[in-house]
Amino acid sequence: MNKLRIALTKGRLEKSVVALLDGLGYDMSEICAGSRKLIFEVPALDDGDVALEILLAKAGDVITYVEHGVCDLGVVGKDTILESGKQFYELMDLGFGKCRFALAGMADHDFYAGYAKKVVATKYPGVARDYFEDKGMDIEIIKIEGSVELAPLLGLSDAIVDLVETGSTLKANGLCVYEEICDISARLIANIASAKLKAGAIKALMRQIEKVSS
Repeated sequence: MNKLRIALTKGRLEKSVVALLDGLGYDMSEICAGSRKLIFEVPALDDGDVALEILLAKAGDVITYVEHGVCDLGVVGKDTILESGKQFYELMDLGFGKCRFALAGMADHDFYAGYAKKVVATKYPGVARDYFEDKGMDIEIIKIEGSVELAPLLGLSDAIVDLVETGSTLKANGLCVYEEICDISARLIANIASAKLKAGAIKALMRQIEKVSS
């Protein structure tokens, strides 16, 4: 019997993947019960199917575990993939966890006005840097770990690059979206070696997912 070790991003993506696997018929009761365990054994649906070993981790660690081969697969947001720049295969868009990267700032401010060097605050410096390099703009990037919306409110930055889902947090703080950068959703990723050595099991799982997603 084949077994795949899958790293899930804790939180909303974890809940969505658990619901997906439950919909496929896998027994996800132990995870749903709120156990404090970090690794869960999930039996195959039948003798010919794929058994799973699921572990829960932070988004950045999911990529690390997949890249180094301790996990065959991972589920992580496209935002983390864009920021990581590491080596793995991106296999499929799972269609949930949808939001978007956006350039945003004070509603009454023209970001592109004037000739002074622009300052952008973000949790995603790699994404912001790539975006403005494509525009041919030289900007200063300030890394923020917490509520990035504070930066323009306090005059620390001219704008922010951040994930936006509904825009309600921006609006509540007098901010608005200037430009949308790209769409984000949950992606299934694979270790490069596992994609070859366990190709049959991975493709079988993907076919199951495609059936319920179509």
